[in-house]
Amino acid sequence: MKYVTETIVLAVGAFLALLGAAFAQDRLFEAHMWVLFFVLLASTLFMVRRVSFAPAGRAPAVEDDGYFDEVVKYGVVATVFWGVTGFLVGVVVALQLAFPDLNIEPWFNFGRMRPLHTSAVIFAFGGNALIATSFYIVQRTSRARLFGGNLGWFVFWGYQLFIVMAATGYLLGITQGREYAEPEWYVDLWLTVVWVAYLVAFLGTIMTRKEPHIYVANWFFLAFIVTIAMLHIVNNLAIPVSFLGVKSYSAFSGVQDALTQWWYGHNAVGFFLTAGFLGMMYYFIPKQVNRPVYSYRLSIIHFWALIFMYIWAGPHHLHFTALPDWAQTLGMVFSVMLWMPSWGGMINGLMTLSGAWDKVRTDPIVRMLVMSVAFYGMATFEGPMMSIRSVNALSHYTDWTIGHVHSGALGWNGLITFGAVYFLVPKLWKRERLYSIRMVNWHFWLATLGIVVYAAVMWVAGIQQGLMWREYDEQGFLVYSFAETVAAMFPYYTLRAVGGGLFLLGALIMAYNVTMTILGYQRDEAPIPGAAPTLQPAE
Repeated sequence: MKYVTETIVLAVGAFLALLGAAFAQDRLFEAHMWVLFFVLLASTLFMVRRVSFAPAGRAPAVEDDGYFDEVVKYGVVATVFWGVTGFLVGVVVALQLAFPDLNIEPWFNFGRMRPLHTSAVIFAFGGNALIATSFYIVQRTSRARLFGGNLGWFVFWGYQLFIVMAATGYLLGITQGREYAEPEWYVDLWLTVVWVAYLVAFLGTIMTRKEPHIYVANWFFLAFIVTIAMLHIVNNLAIPVSFLGVKSYSAFSGVQDALTQWWYGHNAVGFFLTAGFLGMMYYFIPKQVNRPVYSYRLSIIHFWALIFMYIWAGPHHLHFTALPDWAQTLGMVFSVMLWMPSWGGMINGLMTLSGAWDKVRTDPIVRMLVMSVAFYGMATFEGPMMSIRSVNALSHYTDWTIGHVHSGALGWNGLITFGAVYFLVPKLWKRERLYSIRMVNWHFWLATLGIVVYAAVMWVAGIQQGLMWREYDEQGFLVYSFAETVAAMFPYYTLRAVGGGLFLLGALIMAYNVTMTILGYQRDEAPIPGAAPTLQPAE
């Protein structure tokens, strides 16, 4: 029987989880151990029943090109699943802000659903997209099979276990209670093990490559993997009170804790949501338009400038706090400097279409990829601008920040991931094309309209909030109470839910399109209007 080792490991893990639940020293730890037990038990039964990851009743497929793509397939499916899940939770959270009666105590209130949403879209949706695409890209650009054999499976399934444990922990209230509501210490330790395995699989493939040149996308992926490991370990340094309880104490306190959290938070944006996805950009845009990267030299300058500058930008989140002024200024200066390398990458991505701009009209996947790079450029201009003290005095703590974050996350990370999924699915499952190209077009317009509505209303809401908070009367008293500023946000919060709903609808269309493509269906459809030029009579 194949996968005997994996089955034994899962069974041992389930037994240890059962022991943890039996001897737990607090109720929350016991509940989480029961979750872990049932997840591992179900996984063990799955492994015993299915001796192969190939479809039931068929021999494992022999891949023609020699690459380990089965794990990439699973990663793509997980990306779509967690994306729809995360977007759905986001719409629910938006509705909870507009209609507080939707807060359901204790598990489904805003305080627990909000970190569930952010972690689902960043680490579940974005993380699976990065793992899947990096495994696909590093094999092709290195001309080598993924290093480590079944290590790729450990990375994938181990990461899914982390997602489940973190998500259930949020709903149960098992977090460190800090800025990012990080999972407790034992979940962090498991993620560390999985992430080291990810580094070994990725770096091992590069080390055993047959291609002498290391393609630039792999530099971005490697920077993302190494830096996230460092950020995760330092930010989550904690001392558990007991090895059979959830409670732990952070190694940092006071302003040092705040600085550590924003060093982690902003560089998670810089390396998880920027560097990793730039690796996707540098592969999928050239492949989809069938053109070389516009400037390889610019890509190298872009890489080193971005890597060096981003790590210093975190303190701009702590303007007007107890953090020393010199540290706040350092963060602001490096944030403004970041505008240059960021736009260098945007220009490189857009100029790769030189000689192929007609594909923006004829290919909705290219349109999606190009729009993602445009949102990247807009978000990386707005971010440095908001880091300037005088601007930050108005924007800080307002919904302007929410609009900025979502224009980048939905526009840049979301759209480029959708484009990568549409590129990968036909190739991985050996299909001639997607089930429906017109559905891709619908997805593009729904997603774009949803992002524009979402970001625009949050920009207006944030500026209104900032102006209302700083409005004084002749006697020097605040004109508006905080409750009045919250009430004024109702129409904006309602429209935000509408924008998020449009984005979710586009993702549901993508999920259907991908599912039908995997199942082998193709839809008979007319060409997209404007895809082919109209012939004009000769004069």
